[in-house]
Amino acid sequence: MKSREQEYREIFMSEALEYYDAMSQHISELERNPQDQPSLNELFRLMHNLKSNSRAMGFTEIGEVAHHMETIFGLIRDKQRDFSGSLAKVLFSGVDTLGTMIRAIGEEKPLPDVTMLLDNLDKLVRGEEPELADDDLSDEDANRKLELSDLVYIQIKKLDHLLNLVGELIIDRDRILTLSKEIGNTALQNTAAHLFRITDELQYSVMDARLVNVGSLLNKFPRVVRDVATAEHKQVELTLSGQDIQIDRNILQIITDALLHLVRNAVAHGIETPDERVKAGKPAEGQLRLSAQTERDDVLIQVTDDGKGINVEQVRRKAVERGLVSKQVAKTLDEDAVRAFLFEPGFSMAKEVTEISGRGVGLDVVKLAIDSLGGQLRVDSKLGEGTTFTLVLPTSIAVKGALLFELDDRSYAIPLMHTDSVVSLMSEQLHIVGGMLMAGIQGENVPVVSLKHLLHGEGPMQPVVRAQVQGRHDIIIIDYNNRKLGLIVDRFLRQQDIVIKPMSKPLDTIELFGGVTLLGSGQVCLVLDVPALTRLFLARRP
Repeated sequence: MKSREQEYREIFMSEALEYYDAMSQHISELERNPQDQPSLNELFRLMHNLKSNSRAMGFTEIGEVAHHMETIFGLIRDKQRDFSGSLAKVLFSGVDTLGTMIRAIGEEKPLPDVTMLLDNLDKLVRGEEPELADDDLSDEDANRKLELSDLVYIQIKKLDHLLNLVGELIIDRDRILTLSKEIGNTALQNTAAHLFRITDELQYSVMDARLVNVGSLLNKFPRVVRDVATAEHKQVELTLSGQDIQIDRNILQIITDALLHLVRNAVAHGIETPDERVKAGKPAEGQLRLSAQTERDDVLIQVTDDGKGINVEQVRRKAVERGLVSKQVAKTLDEDAVRAFLFEPGFSMAKEVTEISGRGVGLDVVKLAIDSLGGQLRVDSKLGEGTTFTLVLPTSIAVKGALLFELDDRSYAIPLMHTDSVVSLMSEQLHIVGGMLMAGIQGENVPVVSLKHLLHGEGPMQPVVRAQVQGRHDIIIIDYNNRKLGLIVDRFLRQQDIVIKPMSKPLDTIELFGGVTLLGSGQVCLVLDVPALTRLFLARRP
């Protein structure tokens, strides 16, 4: 497997060779027409990009030549030099030298001595005549081999289509594997096992091709933070880390607006003004950190500020005012449950409307974006010290881990992203509080409900009585928005990766299901939508 450094080196080589080819084309056009402004502008841009990329990769010699060349093209562009005579010859020589240097790096050979070239470029800047070598072409310069890049740029929609085809292939693969076991033919089983390995490798190869660095998004935020801080009259220092963590490009696209909202909120709501910070014993300049890291199969993106934190009691009062919870129930909620109200539609703690905040577009928009990916949004805060929002994201949205279970002789799937644990409990391990089933799970009291009743019932759920909970129960503990809920099912089946397909009309209007998948048996399996299930339970609880 290639190291990250090798991948970066290959990308640099690919782009650098493209830059060299484009430079050769544009400088030839400039020779035919010294007034060709588009070619001149493009040469200046290419030199600037090559300089920046080379220095970022540590190839300082290439960066130095490109920097000197960029300066000359800048002078030509500003009408301070003419592209003619010895100046044109030195620039042609410089482009050729850059090509030689790029190829040398790709072949891991020593770089040529560029002292004379740099001296000549410096002389041209000063308006002096350069020292030209023999005008005849050297043996090396004399129909030079033409090279093509080892990398190919592919439109994301082509990769999307390819991944969809792989998903269809995986469904058929599982079907073939099941049939081979049913038939009991050894040769067919061996072929099916080989097909399984090949499709697995194909799936991960396609998924790998769609990965991009999180930095491609994070690196856009310094300007955002600067602009928002200026508008809010605040001083904020932004720190970025984990830019080389990789994630599916489509996931990064979907969370762009959500991350922008969180960063703007951190500056507008979280970090105090310089005067407020000084009074609180803090430095006048606030700290904001955007970071990415991996955790098992997930990617975690965190937005952390050292601001005033979330005042839980204010949120509690606001929730009561908004009618989201009764005053009596609000008093019993722990801090995590109270902070969950921040994700309710239209919920805002802004005291005034500005260009940044207070317009009723709250964290619910962020939550919906994360939910659509099968991810999670966590919030941790300490009053007076700061707040951290954590986006828990799958590496890919094409294939998801899921827990399969049975209910009324039908198979269902529930995404592992929202599955906390599975337990089998006897009736005496369940207790009834206020007409609701409760179970002690890992030191927590978790409400438990029959999934059958939740899916098929209407109106408020009837209070549970002891006679309804006899025997052993298989329970899936789901976790959404800092709320845990136990779902009683008929039987656990297994854990496996599934390809989720959207539901067709009119079934796509049923919120409780996030899609369908086809099992190896050929059976259509509904995939439960955990956020929708949690909301339904909260609306129907007694």
